[in-house]
Amino acid sequence: MSEMSVRGMKVASLGGFQVLKRGGTALDAVETAVRALEDDPAFNAGRGSVLNAYGEVELDAIIMNGRTLATGAVSSVRNIANPVTLARAVMEKTDHVMLTDRGANLFADSIGIGRVPGDALVMEQERKDWQQHQKYSLGVKNLFNSQW
Repeated sequence: MSEMSVRGMKVASLGGFQVLKRGGTALDAVETAVRALEDDPAFNAGRGSVLNAYGEVELDAIIMNGRTLATGAVSSVRNIANPVTLARAVMEKTDHVMLTDRGANLFADSIGIGRVPGDALVMEQERKDWQQHQKYSLGVKNLFNSQW
């Protein structure tokens, strides 16, 4: 595990612990810890995520209240820095378990969860990895689809 990952895990753990120390719920502590991971480019959980086939960040998140077993999830959301918070809102403010793609983003807009520019979630290394993958994929397709 890299030094950046260890530092990030400590920050996330301590953030969750501080919530509990102040009397917050386990759900609050988990959301706080996951938000820290989503904000840290050392993790594939928000900033620094692997890019999809179109070079965009699409994020998924799920959260569950262990006491009530209520669950909220979002998938394929774009331009949302902290999808875990949106997933929690799905759990607490809707009759749904999961919202996806455009519907999830529209719900985020309706409850005031702001969007961030797509590039704010893209790290340079992920962009380079994506570009390298595009070259590799094209090369493999050309190689296997050409006449010998």
